[in-house]
Parts: sequence; structure tokens; C-alpha cells
Amino acid sequence: METPLDLTVATPTVGPVSTWRGRLAPVACGCALLVATGAVAAIDPSSSSSPFPSCIFHVTTGLWCPGCGLTRATHALLRGNVPAALGYNLFTPFVLFAIIAAWFAWLRRSWGIPTRTLADRLPNWFGMAAASTMIVYGVLRNLPVPALRWLAP
Repeated sequence: METPLDLTVATPTVGPVSTWRGRLAPVACGCALLVATGAVAAIDPSSSSSPFPSCIFHVTTGLWCPGCGLTRATHALLRGNVPAALGYNLFTPFVLFAIIAAWFAWLRRSWGIPTRTLADRLPNWFGMAAASTMIVYGVLRNLPVPALRWLAP
């Protein structure tokens, strides 16, 4: 008697990375982030001789994108000037927190430590609300209304 042919396909499971290369990738990225943070802290992005690239959206259109001012805001925040940082971009603390949280989740997962990412903990509607908020922020900071002028970097 013949046994039936098993046509099921095994799906790969997502688990911890077992190679040293996979484990060291977030460490190397973290080192690069620290070097970049040091550069942003040391070099004023507002100066004319700044090596940091300009926002391609702003250069092309003349409009401020929702991310415009993040580098200058990070510089101000690293220098301890919180009001100036928020003046450049209101979302700076949220963006920096998201980068740090994502890096820590990546580090933990690559070393096999069970973790729930921030995205796993947030409600389903949060992503759409965040994207909508950023779009509205991008539109409001470009309106020629004197009361909204403070939103531009």
C-alpha cells in the first residue's frame, strides 16, 4: 500500500538570527548611529559650510516636508536647547524615540531575546493616525497664514 504524497509546504519561521554576522549587524549600526549623533552634535547643520545634505523635497519644491528641520532639531536637542529643537520640528522627540526603540528591538531580536516591538504594542489605528498627522503637519507648515508661521523650521 502506498502512502499519499505530502504536498504541504513548510513555512519558514522567524526567529533569532543564529550567525555572528546577524548578531553584530545591530551593534555595528548602533556604533554608526553614535558616530552620526556625535557629528550632528559637533557640527551645526544650520551653517553654510555644513556637510549635511539639504532636504531634496525642499530644494525641489521650496516647501517644507514634515521631516524638514529634524537634523537641526537634533543638533539643538543634543546641545540642550529643547525650545529650539521643538521650533525646528515638533516631532523630533517622537522620531528620535522611534529610532531608539526600533534599534533596541532589533538588537534584542538578533540576540534571541524575546521582545515585543513598539509597533506590536500600539493599536492598529495608530499607524494611520501618525501618517495622517504628519501629512496635516506638512500642509499646515506651508500655508501662508501668519498664525501658522511658527510651524516652519
